[in-house]
Amino acid sequence: MSTTTARGRKGLAHRTVAGALLEEIRRRILDGSFAAGSQLRQDTLAEEFGVSRIPVREALFQLEAEGFVRILPHKGATVSSLSVEDVAEAFELRALLEPRLLRHSAPRLTESDYEAIDVVLADYSRALRERDTARWGELNTTLHLMLYQHAGKPRTATLVTSLLQECDRYTRLQLSSDLESLERADSEHRELVQLCRAGDVRAAVPFLKQHVEHVGEALVAFLRARQP
Repeated sequence: MSTTTARGRKGLAHRTVAGALLEEIRRRILDGSFAAGSQLRQDTLAEEFGVSRIPVREALFQLEAEGFVRILPHKGATVSSLSVEDVAEAFELRALLEPRLLRHSAPRLTESDYEAIDVVLADYSRALRERDTARWGELNTTLHLMLYQHAGKPRTATLVTSLLQECDRYTRLQLSSDLESLERADSEHRELVQLCRAGDVRAAVPFLKQHVEHVGEALVAFLRARQP
């Protein structure tokens, strides 16, 4: 094996480790295992995962870029918390960007796409019945991104993915205490998919905007009610 090949495989393995760490730390933040404000020590994480501090550092830098973590000089990384104003702004951006993606993507969705979407809808309903909070946010993000997959707007899609992930843990918290909102979200998802499947994009786009705005308003009201 040449030195170049060996070096390439080592680099690939390193990227794989950093990516796996990124996914796991993000998952723990989303499900509340790492609460807002808690410190994420590089040495502790490296010891737990059995890796060096380098991939841990890379994962934390990426999580900072996504808004999940704050890294301060001499203090290290802490799990970030969103203010009510931040949440409101995130949903305002979603209400602007997601309809744009849907308008471009919906006419290009195929029957094969809808079959995959139907599976996600069924999983979401099952998670609702079982009160499986760990799955709600993941399935919600998956469903929205599947609807936008053919938009051909990669930069907008990246922004929307980040916004969905950013608000996920707060949405889970709100929905876990409000079954009515959870059932409404399930119903609205099904209606949105039905509109797209019927080719009624002109109705689907404003419906999506109203859906995102309603979820945002409910979440902001929930967070304000929890403020001291």
